[in-house]
Amino acid sequence: MAQRLATEYVKTTLTLSETQMDEFLQAVDDPQMHYRIKVLDNGGQEIVLEHTAGEEVHLFFEAREGEYVCELTCRLIHPQLTLFIRKLFVRFKGEGIVYRMYQGFTMVYFYNEGTVRKIMEKNDEGSKLVFEYKNTVHELQQLFQHQNVENEISAVYDLINSLLDQRNLARTSSELEQIDQRLRMSCSRLFALEA
Repeated sequence: MAQRLATEYVKTTLTLSETQMDEFLQAVDDPQMHYRIKVLDNGGQEIVLEHTAGEEVHLFFEAREGEYVCELTCRLIHPQLTLFIRKLFVRFKGEGIVYRMYQGFTMVYFYNEGTVRKIMEKNDEGSKLVFEYKNTVHELQQLFQHQNVENEISAVYDLINSLLDQRNLARTSSELEQIDQRLRMSCSRLFALEA
């Protein structure tokens, strides 16, 4: 199994409410993790998370309209600090791109609201898609709508068959003209549905 060399957070964002900021600090309840807080002039906060192994990460939270926004770009080496930051990132619905670097290749994770939406593998030969989130609810809705179209096509076929039967029984040219008009409209509808 490949050993991870480093994890790099690139253009990642955490947006927390005041309540979530308190939850964030309570989440740092790990005996191997320590934190310091500096309150900045603009109302923001700098939180320094430090692992007992000595590696630390600086999180600058800017106060914006009642929320704290952290735009994080950092490189982490220690596996436990990396795991801890990933858990915080997922729990507080982080957004952005995370590179997990291994010997000879890099895995690129695309996060949206704390969920991995896509994973790419990059190496010297290029890149390939490993995973991509599919919105199954949307796909099922489209399938359902597709079935609605199929049902409507079936109903138009039934109407056309009925009109043809009526045409065979029609006695006057006026009746034939009305039935033919309805047949033309039904055929146009059928053509549009099948397209």
